[in-house]
Amino acid sequence: IAHQLPESEVLSWCKCINNPLKVLSLRDFMIFDYMKNLHFICLLVLMSFCGIKASAQSADSSKVNFVYDVKFDMDFDNREFAKNKFSPSMTIFGARITPSVGVSVKQSGGISHKVMLGVDAMKNFGSPDDSTLKEEMTLYYVLEKKAEKTAFSLQAGVFPRSSMEAYYSEAFFSDSLKFYDNNLEGVLLKLRRPKAYFELGCDWMGQYGRNNRERFMVFSGGSGKIFPFLDYGYAAYMYHFANSGKVKGVVDNFLLNPYIKFDFAKMTGLQALSLRAGWLQTMQNDRKNLGHYMFSGGADVELDVRCWNFGVRNNFYFGKTLMPLYHIKDTSGMSYSNNLYSV
Repeated sequence: IAHQLPESEVLSWCKCINNPLKVLSLRDFMIFDYMKNLHFICLLVLMSFCGIKASAQSADSSKVNFVYDVKFDMDFDNREFAKNKFSPSMTIFGARITPSVGVSVKQSGGISHKVMLGVDAMKNFGSPDDSTLKEEMTLYYVLEKKAEKTAFSLQAGVFPRSSMEAYYSEAFFSDSLKFYDNNLEGVLLKLRRPKAYFELGCDWMGQYGRNNRERFMVFSGGSGKIFPFLDYGYAAYMYHFANSGKVKGVVDNFLLNPYIKFDFAKMTGLQALSLRAGWLQTMQNDRKNLGHYMFSGGADVELDVRCWNFGVRNNFYFGKTLMPLYHIKDTSGMSYSNNLYSV
Protein backbone atom coordinates (compact mmCIF):
# COMPACT_ATOMS: atom_id res chain seq x y z
CA ILE A 1 0.00 0.00 0.00
CA ALA A 2 2.86 2.37 0.84
CA HIS A 3 4.21 1.93 -2.69
CA GLN A 4 0.82 2.76 -4.21
CA LEU A 5 -0.16 5.86 -2.19
CA PRO A 6 1.38 9.32 -2.06
CA GLU A 7 3.35 10.12 1.06
CA SER A 8 0.70 12.58 2.29
CA GLU A 9 -2.00 9.89 2.28
CA VAL A 10 0.24 7.41 4.08
CA LEU A 11 0.93 10.03 6.79
CA SER A 12 -2.80 10.73 7.04
CA TRP A 13 -3.48 7.04 7.56
CA CYS A 14 -0.76 6.79 10.23
CA LYS A 15 -2.22 9.73 12.09
CA CYS A 16 -5.64 8.08 12.02
CA ILE A 17 -4.16 4.94 13.58
CA ASN A 18 -2.45 6.93 16.35
CA ASN A 19 -5.59 8.95 17.04
CA PRO A 20 -8.74 6.80 16.67
CA LEU A 21 -10.99 9.77 17.59
CA LYS A 22 -9.80 11.82 14.61
CA VAL A 23 -12.56 12.75 12.16
CA LEU A 24 -11.84 10.89 8.91
CA SER A 25 -11.53 12.83 5.68
CA LEU A 26 -12.40 11.66 2.18
CA ARG A 27 -8.75 10.76 1.63
CA ASP A 28 -8.82 8.56 4.75
CA PHE A 29 -11.80 6.67 3.41
CA MET A 30 -9.90 6.11 0.16
CA ILE A 31 -7.22 4.41 2.22
CA PHE A 32 -9.85 2.30 3.95
CA ASP A 33 -10.89 1.16 0.48
CA TYR A 34 -7.37 -0.13 -0.05
CA MET A 35 -7.50 -1.91 3.31
CA LYS A 36 -10.65 -3.82 2.30
CA ASN A 37 -8.54 -5.94 -0.03
CA LEU A 38 -5.59 -6.29 2.33
CA HIS A 39 -6.57 -9.86 3.23
CA PHE A 40 -6.36 -10.78 -0.48
CA ILE A 41 -2.91 -9.21 -0.81
CA CYS A 42 -1.72 -11.08 2.30
CA LEU A 43 -3.06 -14.33 0.86
CA LEU A 44 -1.11 -13.82 -2.38
CA VAL A 45 2.05 -13.09 -0.41
CA LEU A 46 1.53 -16.18 1.72
CA MET A 47 0.93 -18.36 -1.35
CA SER A 48 4.04 -16.98 -3.02
CA PHE A 49 6.07 -17.63 0.13
CA CYS A 50 4.72 -21.17 0.41
CA GLY A 51 5.53 -21.78 -3.26
CA ILE A 52 9.09 -20.54 -2.84
CA LYS A 53 9.49 -22.52 0.38
CA ALA A 54 8.13 -25.70 -1.19
CA SER A 55 10.44 -25.34 -4.20
CA ALA A 56 13.44 -24.82 -1.96
CA GLN A 57 12.56 -27.85 0.11
CA SER A 58 12.03 -29.98 -2.99
CA ALA A 59 15.64 -29.31 -3.89
CA ASP A 60 16.73 -30.33 -0.40
CA SER A 61 15.47 -33.19 1.76
CA SER A 62 11.73 -32.52 1.43
CA LYS A 63 9.52 -32.72 -1.62
CA VAL A 64 5.97 -32.01 -2.69
CA ASN A 65 3.79 -35.13 -2.80
CA PHE A 66 0.45 -35.72 -4.45
CA VAL A 67 -2.13 -37.01 -1.92
CA TYR A 68 -5.74 -38.13 -2.18
CA ASP A 69 -8.50 -39.30 0.13
CA VAL A 70 -11.91 -40.92 -0.42
CA LYS A 71 -14.54 -41.36 2.29
CA PHE A 72 -17.81 -43.26 1.87
CA ASP A 73 -20.63 -43.31 4.41
CA MET A 74 -24.06 -44.92 4.45
CA ASP A 75 -26.68 -44.20 7.10
CA PHE A 76 -29.76 -46.27 7.90
CA ASP A 77 -31.87 -44.96 10.77
CA ASN A 78 -35.25 -46.64 11.29
CA ARG A 79 -37.08 -44.14 13.49
CA GLU A 80 -40.24 -46.12 14.20
CA PHE A 81 -41.46 -44.84 17.53
CA ALA A 82 -44.49 -43.37 19.24
CA LYS A 83 -45.65 -39.87 18.36
CA ASN A 84 -43.56 -37.12 19.96
CA LYS A 85 -43.07 -33.38 19.66
CA PHE A 86 -39.51 -33.38 18.39
CA SER A 87 -39.08 -35.77 15.47
CA PRO A 88 -41.48 -37.60 13.12
CA SER A 89 -41.55 -41.38 12.86
CA MET A 90 -39.68 -42.20 9.66
CA THR A 91 -36.70 -43.98 8.12
CA ILE A 92 -33.54 -42.09 7.16
CA PHE A 93 -31.60 -43.92 4.46
CA GLY A 94 -28.86 -42.41 2.32
CA ALA A 95 -25.22 -42.44 1.27
CA ARG A 96 -22.44 -39.95 0.71
CA ILE A 97 -19.02 -39.95 -0.92
CA THR A 98 -16.29 -37.39 -0.28
CA PRO A 99 -13.29 -37.60 -2.62
CA SER A 100 -10.48 -35.05 -2.33
CA VAL A 101 -7.04 -34.45 -3.81
CA GLY A 102 -4.18 -32.18 -2.87
CA VAL A 103 -0.49 -31.76 -2.15
CA SER A 104 1.60 -32.24 0.97
CA VAL A 105 5.01 -30.94 1.97
CA LYS A 106 7.17 -32.25 4.82
CA GLN A 107 9.72 -30.04 6.54
CA SER A 108 12.48 -30.77 8.96
CA GLY A 109 11.59 -30.65 12.63
CA GLY A 110 8.52 -32.83 12.28
CA ILE A 111 6.43 -30.19 10.44
CA SER A 112 4.15 -31.03 7.52
CA HIS A 113 1.70 -29.03 5.41
CA LYS A 114 -1.22 -30.25 3.33
CA VAL A 115 -3.74 -28.48 1.08
CA MET A 116 -6.81 -30.42 -0.07
CA LEU A 117 -9.68 -29.75 -2.50
CA GLY A 118 -12.69 -32.01 -2.97
CA VAL A 119 -16.43 -32.44 -3.18
CA ASP A 120 -18.97 -33.87 -0.73
CA ALA A 121 -22.01 -35.47 -2.43
CA MET A 122 -24.95 -37.03 -0.55
CA LYS A 123 -28.12 -38.75 -1.83
CA ASN A 124 -31.29 -39.70 0.05
CA PHE A 125 -32.51 -43.09 -1.13
CA GLY A 126 -36.02 -43.20 -2.53
CA SER A 127 -36.27 -39.49 -3.30
CA PRO A 128 -38.59 -38.76 -6.26
CA ASP A 129 -36.01 -36.72 -8.22
CA ASP A 130 -32.40 -35.66 -8.17
CA SER A 131 -33.12 -32.44 -6.30
CA THR A 132 -32.14 -34.14 -3.04
CA LEU A 133 -28.60 -34.76 -4.33
CA LYS A 134 -26.64 -32.40 -2.09
CA GLU A 135 -23.19 -31.26 -3.11
CA GLU A 136 -20.68 -29.13 -1.22
CA MET A 137 -17.10 -28.23 -1.97
CA THR A 138 -14.42 -29.03 0.59
CA LEU A 139 -11.19 -27.05 0.71
CA TYR A 140 -8.85 -26.99 3.66
CA TYR A 141 -5.31 -26.64 4.94
CA VAL A 142 -3.65 -28.92 7.51
CA LEU A 143 -0.56 -28.15 9.55
CA GLU A 144 0.96 -30.92 11.68
CA LYS A 145 3.85 -30.66 14.12
CA LYS A 146 5.41 -33.51 16.11
CA ALA A 147 7.92 -32.94 18.87
CA GLU A 148 8.98 -35.84 21.10
CA LYS A 149 5.76 -37.04 22.81
CA THR A 150 3.54 -34.16 21.72
CA ALA A 151 1.64 -33.90 18.43
CA PHE A 152 -0.11 -30.70 17.35
CA SER A 153 -2.31 -30.10 14.32
CA LEU A 154 -4.26 -27.19 12.86
CA GLN A 155 -6.99 -27.62 10.27
CA ALA A 156 -8.73 -24.67 8.60
CA GLY A 157 -11.28 -24.28 5.83
CA VAL A 158 -14.23 -26.51 4.91
CA PHE A 159 -13.33 -30.02 6.08
CA PRO A 160 -15.06 -33.26 7.20
CA ARG A 161 -16.59 -33.37 10.66
CA SER A 162 -14.83 -36.72 11.14
CA SER A 163 -11.67 -34.72 11.89
CA MET A 164 -13.12 -34.20 15.38
CA GLU A 165 -11.74 -37.00 17.57
CA ALA A 166 -13.04 -36.10 21.04
CA TYR A 167 -16.17 -37.76 22.44
CA TYR A 168 -19.40 -35.76 22.24
CA SER A 169 -22.69 -37.05 23.59
CA GLU A 170 -25.60 -37.09 21.13
CA ALA A 171 -26.99 -34.23 23.19
CA PHE A 172 -24.29 -32.17 21.43
CA PHE A 173 -24.54 -33.56 17.88
CA SER A 174 -27.18 -36.11 16.95
CA ASP A 175 -26.36 -38.96 14.58
CA SER A 176 -28.60 -37.52 11.85
CA LEU A 177 -27.02 -34.06 12.17
CA LYS A 178 -23.54 -35.55 11.79
CA PHE A 179 -24.66 -37.33 8.63
CA TYR A 180 -26.54 -34.46 6.96
CA ASP A 181 -24.19 -31.68 8.13
CA ASN A 182 -21.01 -33.55 7.33
CA ASN A 183 -18.55 -30.65 7.20
CA LEU A 184 -17.19 -27.98 9.51
CA GLU A 185 -16.57 -24.48 8.21
CA GLY A 186 -13.92 -22.91 10.37
CA VAL A 187 -10.86 -24.09 12.26
CA LEU A 188 -9.87 -27.04 14.47
CA LEU A 189 -6.85 -27.29 16.79
CA LYS A 190 -5.74 -30.65 18.21
CA LEU A 191 -3.14 -31.56 20.83
CA ARG A 192 -2.16 -35.14 21.58
CA ARG A 193 -0.03 -36.66 24.32
CA PRO A 194 0.55 -40.34 25.13
CA LYS A 195 -2.19 -40.31 27.80
CA ALA A 196 -4.25 -37.27 26.85
CA TYR A 197 -6.01 -35.60 23.93
CA PHE A 198 -7.62 -32.17 23.59
CA GLU A 199 -9.24 -30.26 20.77
CA LEU A 200 -10.70 -26.78 20.27
CA GLY A 201 -12.64 -25.63 17.23
CA CYS A 202 -15.03 -23.12 15.72
CA ASP A 203 -17.77 -23.93 13.22
CA TRP A 204 -19.28 -20.93 11.41
CA MET A 205 -22.78 -22.19 10.69
CA GLY A 206 -24.61 -19.13 9.34
CA GLN A 207 -23.66 -15.89 7.62
CA TYR A 208 -25.61 -12.76 8.45
CA GLY A 209 -28.18 -11.86 5.81
CA ARG A 210 -31.69 -10.59 5.34
CA ASN A 211 -33.25 -13.99 6.05
CA ASN A 212 -30.25 -15.80 7.52
CA ARG A 213 -29.21 -15.58 11.14
CA GLU A 214 -25.56 -15.25 12.04
CA ARG A 215 -24.66 -18.49 13.82
CA PHE A 216 -21.42 -19.97 15.08
CA MET A 217 -20.31 -22.57 17.60
CA VAL A 218 -17.11 -22.76 19.63
CA PHE A 219 -16.58 -26.30 20.88
CA SER A 220 -13.97 -28.25 22.80
CA GLY A 221 -13.42 -31.79 24.02
CA GLY A 222 -10.70 -33.82 25.62
CA SER A 223 -9.83 -36.89 27.65
CA GLY A 224 -7.04 -38.30 29.79
CA LYS A 225 -6.15 -41.70 31.18
CA ILE A 226 -5.96 -42.29 34.93
CA PHE A 227 -5.61 -46.08 34.88
CA PRO A 228 -5.57 -48.53 31.95
CA PHE A 229 -9.29 -49.10 32.50
CA LEU A 230 -10.34 -45.60 33.64
CA ASP A 231 -10.51 -42.35 31.64
CA TYR A 232 -11.81 -38.89 32.43
CA GLY A 233 -12.93 -36.30 29.93
CA TYR A 234 -15.16 -33.40 29.03
CA ALA A 235 -17.05 -31.87 26.12
CA ALA A 236 -18.41 -28.34 25.85
CA TYR A 237 -19.75 -25.83 23.39
CA MET A 238 -20.97 -22.25 23.18
CA TYR A 239 -23.59 -21.80 20.44
CA HIS A 240 -24.26 -18.19 19.39
CA PHE A 241 -27.61 -17.86 17.61
CA ALA A 242 -27.74 -14.21 16.53
CA ASN A 243 -29.72 -11.73 14.43
CA SER A 244 -30.73 -11.66 10.80
CA GLY A 245 -31.77 -8.65 8.77
CA LYS A 246 -35.45 -9.37 9.43
CA VAL A 247 -35.38 -11.06 12.84
CA LYS A 248 -33.82 -9.43 15.90
CA GLY A 249 -32.77 -11.22 19.05
CA VAL A 250 -29.82 -13.30 20.24
CA VAL A 251 -29.83 -16.68 21.97
CA ASP A 252 -26.81 -17.98 23.90
CA ASN A 253 -26.66 -21.74 24.41
CA PHE A 254 -23.93 -23.31 26.59
CA LEU A 255 -23.57 -27.05 27.15
CA LEU A 256 -21.00 -28.82 29.36
CA ASN A 257 -20.46 -32.56 29.86
CA PRO A 258 -17.77 -33.84 32.26
CA TYR A 259 -17.57 -37.64 32.43
CA ILE A 260 -15.61 -40.73 33.45
CA LYS A 261 -15.30 -43.89 31.39
CA PHE A 262 -14.65 -47.47 32.48
CA ASP A 263 -13.17 -49.56 29.66
CA PHE A 264 -12.93 -53.35 30.12
CA ALA A 265 -12.36 -54.33 26.48
CA LYS A 266 -8.75 -55.46 26.94
CA MET A 267 -9.66 -57.53 29.98
CA THR A 268 -12.42 -59.41 28.15
CA GLY A 269 -11.04 -59.64 24.61
CA LEU A 270 -14.07 -57.81 23.19
CA GLN A 271 -13.78 -55.04 20.65
CA ALA A 272 -15.57 -52.70 23.05
CA LEU A 273 -16.97 -53.03 26.55
CA SER A 274 -17.30 -49.66 28.24
CA LEU A 275 -19.50 -47.72 30.60
CA ARG A 276 -19.46 -43.92 30.45
CA ALA A 277 -21.14 -41.80 33.14
CA GLY A 278 -21.33 -38.02 33.17
CA TRP A 279 -23.40 -34.93 33.78
CA LEU A 280 -24.99 -32.71 31.12
CA GLN A 281 -25.43 -29.07 32.16
CA THR A 282 -26.98 -26.34 30.03
CA MET A 283 -27.11 -22.57 30.42
CA GLN A 284 -29.39 -20.81 27.91
CA ASN A 285 -30.71 -17.29 27.44
CA ASP A 286 -33.01 -15.64 24.92
CA ARG A 287 -31.78 -12.08 25.42
CA LYS A 288 -34.83 -10.39 23.91
CA ASN A 289 -37.74 -12.59 25.07
CA LEU A 290 -36.30 -13.99 28.31
CA GLY A 291 -33.56 -11.71 29.61
CA HIS A 292 -31.96 -14.20 32.01
CA TYR A 293 -30.24 -17.58 31.91
CA MET A 294 -32.09 -20.88 32.38
CA PHE A 295 -30.18 -23.76 33.99
CA SER A 296 -31.05 -27.42 33.54
CA GLY A 297 -29.15 -30.67 33.52
CA GLY A 298 -29.10 -34.36 34.28
CA ALA A 299 -27.14 -37.60 34.38
CA ASP A 300 -26.01 -39.17 31.10
CA VAL A 301 -24.95 -42.86 30.97
CA GLU A 302 -23.76 -44.79 27.93
CA LEU A 303 -23.10 -48.55 27.62
CA ASP A 304 -21.16 -49.81 24.60
CA VAL A 305 -20.69 -53.53 23.85
CA ARG A 306 -19.18 -54.59 20.51
CA CYS A 307 -17.43 -57.55 18.89
CA TRP A 308 -16.41 -58.05 15.23
CA ASN A 309 -17.92 -54.64 14.42
CA PHE A 310 -21.37 -55.68 15.66
CA GLY A 311 -22.70 -54.41 18.95
CA VAL A 312 -25.14 -52.44 21.04
CA ARG A 313 -24.80 -48.90 22.34
CA ASN A 314 -27.42 -47.67 24.78
CA ASN A 315 -27.80 -44.09 26.06
CA PHE A 316 -29.77 -43.22 29.16
CA TYR A 317 -30.51 -39.69 30.32
CA PHE A 318 -32.23 -38.78 33.58
CA GLY A 319 -32.88 -35.15 34.37
CA LYS A 320 -34.56 -31.93 33.27
CA THR A 321 -35.11 -30.92 29.66
CA LEU A 322 -31.99 -29.83 27.79
CA MET A 323 -34.10 -27.89 25.27
CA PRO A 324 -36.14 -25.40 27.33
CA LEU A 325 -36.43 -22.96 24.39
CA TYR A 326 -37.52 -25.54 21.82
CA HIS A 327 -41.13 -24.31 21.55
CA ILE A 328 -40.35 -20.65 22.32
CA LYS A 329 -40.98 -18.30 19.37
CA ASP A 330 -38.61 -15.59 18.17
CA THR A 331 -39.64 -12.05 17.20
CA SER A 332 -40.86 -13.28 13.80
CA GLY A 333 -43.25 -15.79 15.39
CA MET A 334 -41.22 -18.90 14.42
CA SER A 335 -40.28 -21.44 17.09
CA TYR A 336 -36.59 -22.11 17.63
CA SER A 337 -37.02 -25.92 17.42
CA ASN A 338 -34.39 -27.62 15.21
CA ASN A 339 -32.75 -24.33 14.28
CA LEU A 340 -31.39 -24.04 17.81
CA TYR A 341 -31.16 -27.71 18.79
CA SER A 342 -29.76 -30.73 16.94
CA VAL A 343 -32.53 -33.36 16.92
